[in-house]
Amino acid sequence: MQSQHKKTFRLGYDFRTQFELKTMLLPAVALMLVFNFTPLFGLLMAFKNYEPVMGIKGIFTAEWNNFYHFTSIFDNFQFWPMVRNTLGINLLGAAVSIPATLLFALLLNEVKNPRFKSLVQTVTYLPHFLSWVIFGGLFITLLNTDGIVNYVLLELNLISKPLQFLAEPKYFWGIAILTGLVKDIGWGAILYLAAMAGVDQNLYEAAAIDGAGRFKRMLHITLPGILPTFMVLIIFAVSGMLNNNFTQIYVLQNTLNLPASQVIDTYVYQTGLLNFQFASATAIGLLKTVFALLLLFGANALSNKITKTGLF
Repeated sequence: MQSQHKKTFRLGYDFRTQFELKTMLLPAVALMLVFNFTPLFGLLMAFKNYEPVMGIKGIFTAEWNNFYHFTSIFDNFQFWPMVRNTLGINLLGAAVSIPATLLFALLLNEVKNPRFKSLVQTVTYLPHFLSWVIFGGLFITLLNTDGIVNYVLLELNLISKPLQFLAEPKYFWGIAILTGLVKDIGWGAILYLAAMAGVDQNLYEAAAIDGAGRFKRMLHITLPGILPTFMVLIIFAVSGMLNNNFTQIYVLQNTLNLPASQVIDTYVYQTGLLNFQFASATAIGLLKTVFALLLLFGANALSNKITKTGLF
């Protein structure tokens, strides 16, 4: 009882002595209330016969239609193709980007020249800070029929005529995965490098004395040391299987590659903001969120069971 009283008193004391610091949180709290919590009332549209002409009041006054919008999603002819595109880009992207980022971080960690290491880090981090409008536009220019990619392929006699990469659906998944990897490989390596910095250096020295080379030290010390970080990133990747980078897909998307580029996020944008079907778009977004939560808990439970490491 006495300890509880002291704890309460301490919290009150901290609030009085740090009043100025606490007030600095108010703008962030206000933004979260306005943009994160208040819009949650809009989820009611997924269960109602809501029309945009009803306004905000209609969210609460429209008639209930139970799960009509959810069942109609599965009857839409675009549903299964966009699910295939969403999962295909994400699964293949994770299978390529996660090992590539890990390998890049491992190799970068072995670089002993600080200037060269800093140069490589700067060059690979830089694309992350460019917007997809700029970065995607750059790749669109490179992949044009008169771009440098077609020029190099023609000079090497690998193709007989220029290829229209962004006009062919069969190329879109590869382009989306490649551009995402190039843009974020340096930024993604930061987490691995930070985890590697926390590995006990005495282990490396002991292994070197025992005759272990760089590869063996990397395999038996570095990788086990960053396993918790690696598993957390795997969990995030699994839970985000239904989420694409909307800006990336939207910038690279056109009517010709739509069969391979229409994903859930772009479909929600098209349904909600272009066709003004707010209720249907809300239902799709809510359904995607529910599946994402299930994937998150499932991946976390599996990680805890296999590696004894997880988010919670």
